[in-house]
Amino acid sequence: MINILFCGNSKVFDGILTCSLSILKRTETKEPFKFFVYTMDLQDLNENYKPISSAQISFLENVIKEYNSENSIEKIDVTDLYNKEFRGCPNEQCYCSPYTLLRLFADLVPGMPSKFLYLDADILANRDITLLYNIDVSNVEYAAANDHYGKYLINPRYINAGVLLFNMELCRKTEIFKKSRELIKTKKLIFADQSALIRSTTKKKLIAQKFNDQKFLHKWTVLRHFSQRLFYFPFPHIANIKQWDVTNVHKVFKYFQFDDILLEYIYLREKFKREFHE
Repeated sequence: MINILFCGNSKVFDGILTCSLSILKRTETKEPFKFFVYTMDLQDLNENYKPISSAQISFLENVIKEYNSENSIEKIDVTDLYNKEFRGCPNEQCYCSPYTLLRLFADLVPGMPSKFLYLDADILANRDITLLYNIDVSNVEYAAANDHYGKYLINPRYINAGVLLFNMELCRKTEIFKKSRELIKTKKLIFADQSALIRSTTKKKLIAQKFNDQKFLHKWTVLRHFSQRLFYFPFPHIANIKQWDVTNVHKVFKYFQFDDILLEYIYLREKFKREFHE
C-alpha cells in the first residue's frame, strides 16, 4: 500500500484531483494507493474555511478506483483536534491558512500507517512516485528536499515541507509532532508548521531537489511543486500559478508535458459540476 496524505478545505479539491491524477498516470506499480485527507470546518473564522465535502470525496473515490479498484480515499475531520490544540494560537492567521497546520495531528489520528507521504495539493507528478516513496526512511523521522529559496537565503540544508516522506514509528518515539504543536501554540513562527517541524526535527534525510522542484521542470523531475515563484521579467515579481490554472501553465510556464493530466482534469471538473452542482 502506498499512503498519501493531503490537508485542506473545499478549495483544494482541484489540487487533490490534479495531483492524484498525475500520480496515478505517472506510476506503473500495481500496488494500491490509500489517500488520506485531513479537513475541518472553520467557517466561524473565515467563510471560505469550509471542509472538503462528502460529494468531493465520493467523486475522488470514483476517479481513483478507475485506475485500480483497490485504491481508496478517507476523509478525516480534525475540527475537534484543531479547536483543542490550536484555536486562538499565535499562528492561526499564518502565512498560508490554518489548514497547513493539520499535518501536525498525524500522531493523534488513529490508523495512520507507519510510512506515508505528505503532499501539498499544488503538486504534479512528472515521474513514477515510487522513486520517492521507496526511499529508505527507517532511521530518520522524514525525508525532504531543499527549499529552493531557503537553501540560499536561510541555510544550505533548509527544507521545504510541501513534500515529506514520514516514518511514523520514529516520529512517535521522538515526539516530533507533539513538539511541533507546542511551538505552534506558544511562538509566532515565520513559516508556522514548516518552521515548527524543522525546529523539532531530531534526524532527517535530505533528498534530491528533483523530488520537490519548486522552480523548474526537468525531464528528471519527479514532483513539480507549483508554489510561489519569483519572476524577473518583465519586472521582478512573485506569482502564484497553480497547476489547475491551465491557461497560465501553458502561457507562462510553457509546460505541455502535463496535458494528458490537465485534459482529464478539465473533463472531470465539468462532470463534477454537472453531477453535484458545486
